[in-house]
Amino acid sequence: MAEITLVEAVNQALSFEMQANPDVIVLGEDVAKDGGVFRATLGLLDKFGPERVLDTPLAESMIAGLAVGMAVQGLKPVAEFQFMGFIYPAIDQIINHAARLRNRTRGRLSCPVVFRTPFGAGIHAPEHHSESTEAMFVHTPGIRVVVPSSPARAYGLLLASIRDPDPVVFLEPSRLYRFAKQEVVNDGKALPLDVCFTLRQGDDVTLVTWGAMVKETLAAVSLLNDEGISAEVIDVATLKPLDMDTILASVEKTGRCVIVHEAPLSCGVGAEIAAQLVEKGLFSLKAPPARVTGFDTIVPYAKLEKYYIPSEKRIIEAVHRLMEFA
Repeated sequence: MAEITLVEAVNQALSFEMQANPDVIVLGEDVAKDGGVFRATLGLLDKFGPERVLDTPLAESMIAGLAVGMAVQGLKPVAEFQFMGFIYPAIDQIINHAARLRNRTRGRLSCPVVFRTPFGAGIHAPEHHSESTEAMFVHTPGIRVVVPSSPARAYGLLLASIRDPDPVVFLEPSRLYRFAKQEVVNDGKALPLDVCFTLRQGDDVTLVTWGAMVKETLAAVSLLNDEGISAEVIDVATLKPLDMDTILASVEKTGRCVIVHEAPLSCGVGAEIAAQLVEKGLFSLKAPPARVTGFDTIVPYAKLEKYYIPSEKRIIEAVHRLMEFA
């Protein structure tokens, strides 16, 4: 057991699964010789050779198409896109081919591919390097969307994603890559997909979040606790399919819900969670569900990032508004 960062946990999971399964292939821009733009694949070339760790041209559509072809032929490709803002040229291959193969072939073929990419703001990068467009993939049938928020969850969820028989979009919060270390046992044990993780128990309000926003949410909860407000924190982890049972059970206990995400407000995943709360849990609610999100703007440059990313102050203010309801 060792204390490692989130990006080291990604590397460790890739290395473990490549050692255990010779069909696992890693490919992407600069993933081999340089170890990836964030060094998530550092050392894999030396361990597994150029036949299994492939540097590709700067061609995201080609990366995705190659990965789909590999998956259909029995390999387990893990394709990296350097930033979420670079993934758009690959949308055709991901949505029209990877996501549809099982349905198109009536189950004869599946597409066991993982598309990895860093996402989110907070690293002082231009806007294409700071996107949070997870809702686009959540809206697409046939794709799992997984978002780790800690080293241990990155390790376990990535193992599970590689072992999954269907395509997974695996979104890694870049500002958490080296934020903190955590003890992670390199034992190859996967964490379950399609379930939320309850990080804190509470009685007064449920805070639902994922990815990098877990950091601000937990910080806000500590401050709320000093005020005597007991908050439950749920890390969604798998955005698609969504584990609403855990969220509904929590809101049945607390009666209030604040959904926190970095992506823009309009049509974000938070809107789907709020809608399902109203449809399925209306009589549990003491107050309308609230959303604390990024703004409906392009992610601003570095000096304004801190105003774009939902802050502890905004989360606390949303909780205070809900606590005014009896």
